Parts: sequence; C-alpha cells; structure tokens
Amino acid sequence: MLPRFEYGKAVRVTRNVRNDGTFPGMATGKLLVRRGSVGYVMNVGTFLQDQLIYTVHFVDQDRIVGCREEELIGADEPWVPSRFETREKVLAKIALSIRGEVVAPVGAVGEVFKVLRDMPDGMHYHVHFPGHMLQVPESVLEAAEQKAEGEDE
Repeated sequence: MLPRFEYGKAVRVTRNVRNDGTFPGMATGKLLVRRGSVGYVMNVGTFLQDQLIYTVHFVDQDRIVGCREEELIGADEPWVPSRFETREKVLAKIALSIRGEVVAPVGAVGEVFKVLRDMPDGMHYHVHFPGHMLQVPESVLEAAEQKAEGEDE
C-alpha cells in the first residue's frame, strides 16, 4: 500500500469534512473543511492496516485534519464542483426505471455511493436506491433534507 501523495504535496478535498468526534473543541458533525479546499500533506499513516490516512493542513482555515486517500485529489487536477457528495441522502425527482420497470419512483430516497466528475455530459452519481444501484445524472436528483442555515452543501 503505497501513498499517492507525498509530504508537502498540495491536495484538494473532494467532500466536506465534518468532525467525527476526534477534532477537539468542536461539536461532532460540525463542518471542518469545505469540499474543494486545498491543503498540504503533512504526514501519511494507516488506519486498521488497510486505509491510508493523510494529515493535511488546510492553511486558509488553519485546520489540520485527517483525510482518507479516496477523499483527496491533487490540487492541480481538474476540479468540478458537485451538488451532492458520497454518503449524502438524495431524492429521485423523476421515476427511474430499468428496461421499462420503475425501480425508484418519484421521491424515492437514495444514498450517493460515488461521485462521477468526468462524465462527458456532466456530473453523474452512483446512487443506491433500495434494491438497486443506479448511475444517474445530477439533474434527476434533489437533496433529501434541507441544510441548516448558513451551511453549504
């Protein structure tokens, strides 16, 4: 298991990072670093011997947080902002079907499994609706719950 990013490398976080209870002085669930923010790798370690964890200093926020490798891209890599992120709950704005059979009716709740930023026709997501994993464009999804005031997606 070799790290993708070296010490001092500028990286961009691809999802909002919230306090999981390990960041002192802030409430659990509080936004620590907004997706798209750039920071610098300070250290690389492992968690449970199968996940690389990067200690990243986000200078603009003056925060040092741990990020999984899957949450980071190089700061110089193309960045396409997304409306939703991994693990976020979403609703189907239209009925979604496979071979003519509706598998996710309007209003069905799904969970974003993966964000696909490099699709030729725009942002797509792998969304798990009960019983089905579907690849859908951003235009057919809406947020499942309202964000608290002053909080971005």
